[in-house]
Amino acid sequence: MGVGKTFLPCALGHSACRAGARVRFVKAARLLQSLHQSQADNSFERGLWSWVAPDLVIVDDFGLRKLTAQQSSDFYDVLVERDKRSATVITSNRAVDEWVALFDDPILANSALDRVAHRAHQIVMDGPSLRAAQAPNGPRRRGDAAR
Repeated sequence: MGVGKTFLPCALGHSACRAGARVRFVKAARLLQSLHQSQADNSFERGLWSWVAPDLVIVDDFGLRKLTAQQSSDFYDVLVERDKRSATVITSNRAVDEWVALFDDPILANSALDRVAHRAHQIVMDGPSLRAAQAPNGPRRRGDAAR
C-alpha cells in the first residue's frame, strides 16, 4: 500500500498517450458501476465497447471488494473482449492467487484470469509506503499511533 501501484501504470499510460495510443484509466469500482448503469439503461453493448476500444485500459484497485454475480459477469465480458486485442493493466492490493475468490463464479473467474495471465507480466511491488514518507510528521511504521 502506497508503494506506487497506481503511479507506475499511470506513467505507462502517459507514455502510451504521448505515442498516440488511446488510453483509459478507471478505478475498478467505477468501471463496475459504469457497466451496471449501462445494464440498467439497455446500453450495455455501447458501454462495453467503450472499455474494449482503447489501446490500453488501466483498472486500478481491483479486488477491494468481492464481486457480485453481475459484476463478475460484466468484468469477465470486458476481459474476454479485450483479450488479444489490446493491453490491460490491473492493479490490486491482493495477490493474483486471491482473485478467483473475488468472483461470484469460480469457473467464470478461472476463464477470465486465464486469459489475463496468458501473456501477462506480473510486477509485485513491496516496500515502505511512499505516502508515509511524504507525511508532514515523517515516516511512520504500521501500528504507530498518529500524533
